[in-house]
Amino acid sequence: MSPATLFDLHGQTALVTGATQGLGWAITQALAAHGARVLVSDRDAGACARAATALQEQGHTAAALAADLADAAQVAQLCAQAGAVDVLVCNAGIQGPAGPLAAATDADWQQVLDINLRAAARLSSGLIPAMAARGRGSVVLMSSIAGLRGNGAIGLYGLSKAAIAQLARNLAVEWGPSGVRVNAVSPGLIRTPLAASLLADEDFMQRRLQTTPLRRVGEPDEIAGVVVMLASAAGGFITGQNLVVDGGTTISDGS
Repeated sequence: MSPATLFDLHGQTALVTGATQGLGWAITQALAAHGARVLVSDRDAGACARAATALQEQGHTAAALAADLADAAQVAQLCAQAGAVDVLVCNAGIQGPAGPLAAATDADWQQVLDINLRAAARLSSGLIPAMAARGRGSVVLMSSIAGLRGNGAIGLYGLSKAAIAQLARNLAVEWGPSGVRVNAVSPGLIRTPLAASLLADEDFMQRRLQTTPLRRVGEPDEIAGVVVMLASAAGGFITGQNLVVDGGTTISDGS
């Protein structure tokens, strides 16, 4: 393979969940820019249609496939509608309740785990077998640094994201012999609407940047670029990994 085509995704179809805003939209745009036909999935059908239209107006190939990932029947329908997918990016997720774990209700547990973990597992189970039959495919599961260390504020979210990283390892072992790669990506603090309240908190930001060697927050495109790498030939020998993209936050002693 030529070095010039390492990141080329022409001829491949990519399904991205949570695709219409924040990290999902950056990932969707990056995959399309590198040649993939993109299936835009989110809970809001109108937002999906608008995102797909925006991509088409930029000269990309895109289609909208709305689905509520908390509903197992809609996940199954999404898999059926998507058809043969070469790249699956499970980005959709929710934070869930803030506060101590003991305060989380059974309904909170069910909602967070259904959307953040079980939907990714269901999508993988529905789409990976066809990838394996073709002898190739890439799955990227969006985890978080909240799944790498203890967290007193969003512990349920952190538990679900730790499980996502383990799901990537398990699926990589199961499907590697058939040519399917599965990896997780763990972003740190990224400039997205979801992080707006943290970015506006001066005390928090001073503490966070002091413990981040690069002394800045990340940008959505910096996560999207990692996903493109994992989806493409450039990441062809990477599987079962949890790639941490956090500016060094989790390796720093704060100095």
